[in-house]
Amino acid sequence: MANSERPHVLAIVGPTAIGKTSLSIDISHHIPSEVISADSRQIYRQMDIGTAKATDDEQSQVIHHLVDVVDPDQELTLSHFQRMANAAIVDIWSRGRLPMLVGGTGLYVKALLEGWTVPEVPPDQDLRATLYREAEALGNLSLHDRLRRIDPISADSIDARNVRRVIRAIEVYEATGKPFSAFQQKRPPDYKVLRIGLTMPREELYARVDKRIEAMVAAGLLDEVRALVERGYGDDLPAMSALGYREMAMVLRDEMSLEEAMMLLKRHTRRFVRAQYNWFRLSDPEIHWFDRRSLDLAEILELMTQFLSDTPLTEDTSHVDDKA
Repeated sequence: MANSERPHVLAIVGPTAIGKTSLSIDISHHIPSEVISADSRQIYRQMDIGTAKATDDEQSQVIHHLVDVVDPDQELTLSHFQRMANAAIVDIWSRGRLPMLVGGTGLYVKALLEGWTVPEVPPDQDLRATLYREAEALGNLSLHDRLRRIDPISADSIDARNVRRVIRAIEVYEATGKPFSAFQQKRPPDYKVLRIGLTMPREELYARVDKRIEAMVAAGLLDEVRALVERGYGDDLPAMSALGYREMAMVLRDEMSLEEAMMLLKRHTRRFVRAQYNWFRLSDPEIHWFDRRSLDLAEILELMTQFLSDTPLTEDTSHVDDKA
């Protein structure tokens, strides 16, 4: 029977390689639930190893939504993600199950749960190509300075190294005549949200990241990128700028050895981890943080029991073998 009250949502956040997917699967064995991926790279089909996508076995244990949504040469805008994720939340909740928002893309998580008003501006590929050339010729800081002149608020919130995001902010301004920041209003959806964060000491996490990267390469990451290139997906695509893919593409172009690419990927991923901690701050009072090394599932389940105390969930296994 569908629940009549407002949807409840569990958000599992934290840096890459911390174990968010495994925790969501453990929880699903105790509480009827389904996963909504909040990962801006796992939306792409044919990109499995480098995005650390849930395996077929993991996806057979709990339904995953917003995984394998578009091809690498297609785009899923933030506003599209919001609409699809909101629809999934309502659908999952209506079937008496708990929506679990799982992922490390802070932009996705915050835009959804805080109800950001995102501009409906379609991509302008010609403008983007021009701006990317400008960034390559003059540097990221030059492009960021251009953004600061038209939208200092967005410039303060967007890292100059995030060229894709800088370009999007400029693109919105060029299309609407309004700064990107003017659209960043918040209308939080009527959800009851429990946020669980996973963390561990930074050096131990870095070691965990290094092992994951080595496992990805051993599992065939280079061959995955080679197959994408052979299918015509160029490294100028936003999808191919993802961690792991750009470094392996450099190997395929004989610009560096596999060992050098692995070292570069490890360095880039550590920088990404630091950026994720800027999105999900340990001081955030809305996030219940747990040390991944000593994680007590019973403690988390108790916290969730309190969260769901007014909402009995129903065991519905009719969709277990589906892949949303």
